[in-house]
Amino acid sequence: MLSESSSFLKGMMLGSIFCALITMLGHIRIGHGDRRHQHKHHHLQAPNKEDILKISQDERMELSKSFRVYCIILVKPKDVSLWAAVRETWTKHCDKAEFFSSENVKVFESINMETDDMWLMMRKAYKYAFDKYRDQYNWFFLARPTMFAIMENLKYFLLKKDPSQPFYLGHTIKSGDLEYVSVEGGIVLSIESMKRLNSLLGIPEKCPEQGGMIWKISEDKQLAVCLKYAGVFAENAEDSEGKDVFNTKSVGLFIKEAMSNHPNLVVEGCCSDMAVTFNGLTPNQMHVMMYGVYRLRAFGHIFHDALVFLPPNGSDN
Repeated sequence: MLSESSSFLKGMMLGSIFCALITMLGHIRIGHGDRRHQHKHHHLQAPNKEDILKISQDERMELSKSFRVYCIILVKPKDVSLWAAVRETWTKHCDKAEFFSSENVKVFESINMETDDMWLMMRKAYKYAFDKYRDQYNWFFLARPTMFAIMENLKYFLLKKDPSQPFYLGHTIKSGDLEYVSVEGGIVLSIESMKRLNSLLGIPEKCPEQGGMIWKISEDKQLAVCLKYAGVFAENAEDSEGKDVFNTKSVGLFIKEAMSNHPNLVVEGCCSDMAVTFNGLTPNQMHVMMYGVYRLRAFGHIFHDALVFLPPNGSDN
């Protein structure tokens, strides 16, 4: 019995060591990738209003028309109520928005990805968008159905960014040596990044359909691994004061945190005035956000914005 127990314990210890070693190797593979690409993410900031005022009125009008954002929303049948809220609210301000679902849903129009694996859904959605719309849109924004986005703020943030450059931005998180844009805050890719990603999707060694050696890594981390091989790195988006504009939490949660941490500066301690996204919203909260962002106005107050991004043709907003 003692001999059997000893053998069992030795087996358990060897197995644990083996699992730990494999996990470390997997992490090293994900974290380091190609060592030719050593990069610290940039803190990309929105343009200053003073710079916009220097642009002529005609140039501003041309700029406002030149930005074309295609919105990708990844959904599952269980998300039907959120799906409805997103369709009825902020996506009307995308130049085009399409829903990519894990299976056919009769209630809403969507593109069936025929999988409920989020990384496979993301890969297929990006390929579909690039193949079909690469000549029509220069920025591609991916979101989940729990998110609310202010597209005009996104376009303003991208104002001085060149889509022919490999931009990949949002709310950046560091995991080991890997820096990635969290899908919880939304992911923005330029058309150049889309081109580079598309060229890698068919190369399993650099952009595998299944990531991780023992357990799967999240879809946003796997995307970062693929983009890293293409020389595209995560960029954190901030306003001119250094506040994040892509947020992984709701406004309500930010306010609660600000009340605890900065009771005398709740508004200043909460969120950026130029916020692009908030996440973790219910359908009702999305409609409230829509009211506050697009409909509520103080009578007699005129906004002196230097640049105007009009809703796309056909929008009822």
